[in-house]
Amino acid sequence: MKRNSLDEIYQMYVMDIYRYLRSLCGDHHAAEDLMQETFYRAYLYLEDCKDEKIKPWLFRVAYNAFVDYKRKEGRSTVQSEEFFKQLAHPDTTESTLLRQERWEEMRIAIGELPDNQRHALLLHDFHGLSYLEASDIMNVGLSQYKILIFRARQKLREAERRRNEHE
Repeated sequence: MKRNSLDEIYQMYVMDIYRYLRSLCGDHHAAEDLMQETFYRAYLYLEDCKDEKIKPWLFRVAYNAFVDYKRKEGRSTVQSEEFFKQLAHPDTTESTLLRQERWEEMRIAIGELPDNQRHALLLHDFHGLSYLEASDIMNVGLSQYKILIFRARQKLREAERRRNEHE
């Protein structure tokens, strides 16, 4: 990729990178800062990336920026309720309310996962990266990644079962 195509890359992936970072850090302003840091780093090292690997490469850069941020801040938080409430359409139909309730339940369940399981789940299930791409981003082996995502899904299913039992 040429450096002058960074604008195109930015337009194609900015929202994916923002949502991923927002999911990781739970703070709109921190996610925006990390997104800018991601694209700044991308500008500096874009020549090292092959054309067909740009999306996983950007997610790796974003993940590394987040890890640096987390080390610096010494804390990690989960999404705020407002973010998930904004995803639903503003009308007040029953289906919309149920959808908001499901998002809230999912946010809580995902927030209770260990960091590495939450990252594994977000990369594949929410951002569509392959297992191999996600394992590379997380800097773990493919088998280790598969274990992480299996355990994350298992914990989410258990949380769903518990919720259904209490209703």
